[in-house]
Amino acid sequence: MHISTRGATLAAAALALTALPGNGQQYPAGQPIEMIALFGASSASTQTARVLADGMAKVLKTPVPVVDKPGAGGAIGYTHVSQQKPDGYTIVWSSNSISTTFHNGQLPFDYKTFEHVARVTIENPALAVKADAPWQTLKELIDYAKANPAKVRVGDSGQGSQTHIAGVALFTSAGAKIVPVHRPTGQAPADLLGGRIEAVVQFPQALVPHVKAGSMRVLALLGNIPDPAFPEAKSAKAQGYDIDMGLWRGISVPKGTPREVIAKLQDAIRQTVESAEFADAGKKIGFTPAYQPSEAFTKMIEEDDKHIAAVIREIKAVQSDSDSKK
Repeated sequence: MHISTRGATLAAAALALTALPGNGQQYPAGQPIEMIALFGASSASTQTARVLADGMAKVLKTPVPVVDKPGAGGAIGYTHVSQQKPDGYTIVWSSNSISTTFHNGQLPFDYKTFEHVARVTIENPALAVKADAPWQTLKELIDYAKANPAKVRVGDSGQGSQTHIAGVALFTSAGAKIVPVHRPTGQAPADLLGGRIEAVVQFPQALVPHVKAGSMRVLALLGNIPDPAFPEAKSAKAQGYDIDMGLWRGISVPKGTPREVIAKLQDAIRQTVESAEFADAGKKIGFTPAYQPSEAFTKMIEEDDKHIAAVIREIKAVQSDSDSKK
């Protein structure tokens, strides 16, 4: 069969195009996909990222290594990913932190810098005290904090973190002033057990061993979904405090990533999140599988960003008013 020179050239060009890394048809073309984690190798966040990455690697038939870039409430990792090529080979294990870091002034760009592929999980921050603490209920602790301004020290996972914002939001909404105590991930529970603080706000994985050992009690969940780690714990909202500071986690990519690539990532995430293995991991680590596709996920982030912005504005206003009265 005769093929003209022009036809052969066009055919070769088309073949080369489909083989290019990042092209929707061939992606991921056997290349590793780096998943950037934001909060340290021992964190519940990174442990969940590894479970997700393992599942995605099986579906996509390519390595998905988890690379830790912690610091500044997630700002370091987000900045790194924002500077990468939009080809699907660098993805970020994102969360509400994209909004908390931006609205706290730690990040010069917001969630619109990224394309949002899929939501993966939802988690509840939990408020806990020592088992022998005098407060048996959330109301008792809040009443004590109201009667003793700036006497209750509440440990969190760092300035501007979701646990920091959630803890302050809870007590502020109830008219109580606390002292937030910022600690690297995993260290706040040790401070509580050592008597250096009165309470902690942490994600379940950091609290489960201590609750099972009988050394801590959970007084409230600060999100509004049931939690597999603490099935008997009530939300703060169910106890009369109007707060919902649940944390979502998902996968985002640099703006401009091809839709075909996003679709492949989204499908790999869906298959992983809907698997029995992922559900089992959720019970052990302390998260609820909550797959949501790209379009719905993006709309959810937009609404959540507005909520977080309002909470942070309220916290800053209360703090400013309190400082002016000193």
